[in-house]
Amino acid sequence: MQTQYRLGIDAGGTFTDFILADREGNVRIFKTLSTPQDPTLAIVNGLKLIEEETGIGATEIVSNADLCINGTTVGLNALITHRGAKTGLIATAGHEDSIEIRLGHKEDGYRYDPEYPPATMLVPRYLRRGVRERVISTGAVHTPLNEDDVRAACRHFLAEGVQSVAISFVWSVLHPEHEARAAEIVREMMPGVMLTTGSVLYPQVREYTRTSTAIVNAYLGPILAKYVEAVDRQFRAMGAKNPVRYFQSNGGLATGEVVANQAVYAINSGPASAPQAALYLGAPYGEENVITVDMGGTSFDITLTWQGAANVSKNIDFLRYRIGIPMIQVETLGAGGGSIGWIDPMGLLQMGPQSAGSEPGPACYGRGGTMPTTTDANLVLGYLNPEGLVGGRLPLDVEKARDAIRVALAEPLGLSVERAAYGMFTIVNTNMVNGIRRVSVERGYDPRDFVLNCAGGATGAHITALAREIGIRKVMISKLASGLCAYGQILSDVKYNHMAPAPLRLEGAETAATLDGLFNGLEARGREDLGRDGFGEDRIAIRRSLDMRYVGQVHECTVSVDPFEITEESLERLKAAFHARHEELYTYSEPNSAVEVVNVESAISGRVERPNRMVIAKGAGAETAVKGMRPMIFAPDGVAQETPVFEGAKLGAGDTVRGPAVIEEVTTTLVIEPGWTAVLDENGTYVVSAD
Repeated sequence: MQTQYRLGIDAGGTFTDFILADREGNVRIFKTLSTPQDPTLAIVNGLKLIEEETGIGATEIVSNADLCINGTTVGLNALITHRGAKTGLIATAGHEDSIEIRLGHKEDGYRYDPEYPPATMLVPRYLRRGVRERVISTGAVHTPLNEDDVRAACRHFLAEGVQSVAISFVWSVLHPEHEARAAEIVREMMPGVMLTTGSVLYPQVREYTRTSTAIVNAYLGPILAKYVEAVDRQFRAMGAKNPVRYFQSNGGLATGEVVANQAVYAINSGPASAPQAALYLGAPYGEENVITVDMGGTSFDITLTWQGAANVSKNIDFLRYRIGIPMIQVETLGAGGGSIGWIDPMGLLQMGPQSAGSEPGPACYGRGGTMPTTTDANLVLGYLNPEGLVGGRLPLDVEKARDAIRVALAEPLGLSVERAAYGMFTIVNTNMVNGIRRVSVERGYDPRDFVLNCAGGATGAHITALAREIGIRKVMISKLASGLCAYGQILSDVKYNHMAPAPLRLEGAETAATLDGLFNGLEARGREDLGRDGFGEDRIAIRRSLDMRYVGQVHECTVSVDPFEITEESLERLKAAFHARHEELYTYSEPNSAVEVVNVESAISGRVERPNRMVIAKGAGAETAVKGMRPMIFAPDGVAQETPVFEGAKLGAGDTVRGPAVIEEVTTTLVIEPGWTAVLDENGTYVVSAD
């Protein structure tokens, strides 16, 4: 029997978004407040909301869904709040402190700041145990594994109540036998703990990165395993015929079992789906260069796709912890609807990064918040409907917003409430534009070559202002924008990343044969994984990458290539790709210098059938959707002008809205500034262009 539905769930810091698609092309979005204390409760609440609004029960949806997909912030929140599992580390003796030494560096931006505090260690010193063993850089054993040291570490961990163990030895990627034997001993003596082995999780050269990645995985593993078990149990009880898929930071889907064992892949799973949605929305217009911005209640996430591919990062510092596995590149700022306005010691107005979140939330929510936030400013400026958000389910109090801005900002700065609100709006926009520049200009891209794509419930009020400031003249805003990451999830493929170390100079037939064999072996493993998931060869896609550098360089850069047979002659193709990538990143290349490979990776994807696109009926003219006028402020002088408000549900394909105007969708508000024009297309996307 053919399944009817596909369900995407994206849990954010303030709201949890639900996207429900059926085979007729109907796609609907629903939002409920997140429940950080019990993330599964938000899923229950969301499914109840869907039933209230559609009459379709949770059991009917789940039992007739080909895919139920969950993007979760459980791992991210545990890492932010340092509430992961009690974790122990077994390392090569003398290397117990590599995670604290951190290669002798602080993170970028703080390298020369003597007052910048050290990162909180996920594994404290007393839970890091060294064992006598040593493998050298050739893969040869210098010192055999001392099994008594491993047993002593286990006894210590048992006495201390350790819940999860990470094992990471020096050069274990070239000789994994020592780690494998240590893992056997841990399983024998500590059968109840979760175990992460560095050479299995992240088989790549670089000891510090491998050890840190293994620790983060071990730290989050029990938390994710408990969450996955609860969600899977919940969906099975509702009649799910297919396993729940979880969205990973690498941009693909995986089963709960995979996510529980590789928890590090689920850290940034929410915003990682945005590029897939952006490319899907841009496809009808041939747009493959897209910057997606997602402003929620707490944060502002930025992702970039260039020539149809999302930027992927490896070996990065995320929340001050080095993570080696591939992750969709997401720039995150503390700039959301709940970002708090404050005055610094210099007497200057600042916005964020501290946030009012959802509890107590902005002052206008009427839940006890007293500090002025971005949402309060947008309400005072007239952009938001004073009757409430999310279809009126979240009422807003204009007077509380005005009072918060007046007391904390306007009076101390000698400004009117209106001018202070516009100042808040301008500063938070400037913060976001600086973030957009970091993912574009600072990485060699000109933002004017991109379309700006709107995601997140709060972004619509700022999107044309951001485009104007950064110099982008075309914007895409889907009717599903406030839940775009959940939409991206239901469009995404199942994906496995397999890696191997390959310290080879890029010369000679032997090197070519070794690389070809490594890639073929990795891809055979990926095909087996996807075969178990029910994917045939005709639905499998492969993308290769190599970490490469000039001989003598300290750091390498990642080069992506399509699969091809690697022969001595085709090594030149790899060299050319590396030279081109090096020039993109650093503005120069050295074609006459020798090149070496450090690591290789294959991303093996199982293509999932896409749901049909949304279809919007032809409109009767935008004037039929005008629901009224509202005074709004579009200039620093704080002077309001009467501005039309359009009801998004009454706009049809081809309808044109010229700014200044506001379009109110059920889950988001779109501000079309003066000088911009929005046209709704038949796929449910507003294409907004500068006049």
